[in-house]
Amino acid sequence: MSSLYRLLAAALVLGSLCFVHGTIHAAESYDSCTGFIDSVPVTITTQGVWCFRKDLSTNITDGNAITIATNNVAIDCNDFKLGGLAAGDGSKASGIYAKDRRNTVVRHCNVRGFHVGIDIFSGAGHLIEDNRLDNNLLAGIRILGGIGSLVQRNRVYDTGGAPDGSPIYGMNVSADVIDNVVEGVFVVAKNGYAYGIVLYAPGALARNNHVSGLVAAGTGKAGGMFSGTTGMTLDGNQIISTAAITGSGIAGASSACRNNTVSGFSVAASNCQDGGGNAGM
Repeated sequence: MSSLYRLLAAALVLGSLCFVHGTIHAAESYDSCTGFIDSVPVTITTQGVWCFRKDLSTNITDGNAITIATNNVAIDCNDFKLGGLAAGDGSKASGIYAKDRRNTVVRHCNVRGFHVGIDIFSGAGHLIEDNRLDNNLLAGIRILGGIGSLVQRNRVYDTGGAPDGSPIYGMNVSADVIDNVVEGVFVVAKNGYAYGIVLYAPGALARNNHVSGLVAAGTGKAGGMFSGTTGMTLDGNQIISTAAITGSGIAGASSACRNNTVSGFSVAASNCQDGGGNAGM
């Protein structure tokens, strides 16, 4: 068999594998879709699973790219992008927004360049999972007032840049928070504060999250993981600063802290009920 023939055969096999993989992915991704989001801004008023099938972007500077206006809606971006970078650093727009809704789901989305990437107010039973959020200006994920919610396996990168924004948050949520990564939270506002993950959910669990790369401004401080309510459990989290930084790695609000690792902060931990297994605290 000639070398050329071998190369051609290998290319055909590789192409076939890629085609099969693509076909399987499309079938798994789209079969359950109620409908498709093909342009933004858009308001979803019908329950069900609403899917992306291409990258989408907008230059709006206010309002929302996607507004969820009913209960029991899932947004599945199928790993496509929802972009707001064209609006610039002064944008006040949110990427995906819901208020007073129940059972909002956002998954497999790449949300970038908004004032807040995923922005949910009140309601209950929300699930935010397997998303990537980057270059959002004030917060990557914000869930305020929702109960019984879960934020898991998300990756939040390079949050910051709002000219008058402080504090800046990777996540600011009322939810269980599990297996997330927050890397890079920075402030440009004078003497601004930078927080990795802020939690407001009595009795909730924050487990196996990784926070790093916090940069406050001027006399502002950094907070790796801040529990704003009592009765939480902070377990197995890594809060790391590679350079010395002023602020608390973990502020527990009398929550139970166990198996966490903190390094680089002027105060490793405060108001934690030591459950054992902590390093650097």
